[in-house]
Amino acid sequence: MTERRDDSPDIPLPRASLIAYTALMTDESSDTLLAGYRRFRQDHWPEAKAEYEALAAGQKPHTLIVACSDSRADPALIFDAAPGQLFVVRNVANLVPPYEPDGQLHGVSAALEFGVKVLGVSRIVVMGHAHCGGVAAMRTGAPDSVRDFVAPWIAQGEPVVRRVAEAVEPDQVEQASEEAIVRLSIDNLRTFPWIAEREAAGKLALSGLHFGIADGILRALRGPGRFEALD
Repeated sequence: MTERRDDSPDIPLPRASLIAYTALMTDESSDTLLAGYRRFRQDHWPEAKAEYEALAAGQKPHTLIVACSDSRADPALIFDAAPGQLFVVRNVANLVPPYEPDGQLHGVSAALEFGVKVLGVSRIVVMGHAHCGGVAAMRTGAPDSVRDFVAPWIAQGEPVVRRVAEAVEPDQVEQASEEAIVRLSIDNLRTFPWIAEREAAGKLALSGLHFGIADGILRALRGPGRFEALD
């Protein structure tokens, strides 16, 4: 009998599932994910091993961040965060839907509930970014190829974006729209009773940010319609 070299369970997989599991890394010599993993193991892991071993016992992040899934706006990189510090929720256009406990599938709301009620984060940050494709689609309409999920998802921001586009100069529409979605998500966070209660009690802070991809500058929400660059 061949000795197993890992603790993976012997779960039979249909042929289609087997292909799906292995297709990503068929050429290990050129796979960028594997190359990055090897750099992590060689350059980072020796120094971080003790930290990860401690984190294996549990996490205690101080901040929950709702950010866009855009590959150019990674919260962990922008905030130079160590493992265990940030509980990150990423989706198209960094949207927080309003509180709606209807028994349906609500991924963002589930993450908020876990982060606030279980992990006890002391801050929630909504971070938008420049050149956001999701917000652009709120202005121009989602492509026909993404009608199943993207179109209904971004529809929740379309009324806000339309109002903003009518109120600012044409060259300001893009950034103003992105900032408006940050404000919308902050407003929707306050529809969750256990978020509103903690904020009112001074136990939870809500912050809005906008990241400039080209200039690397973070701008913070300081008032109903005002974002200011951070030092």
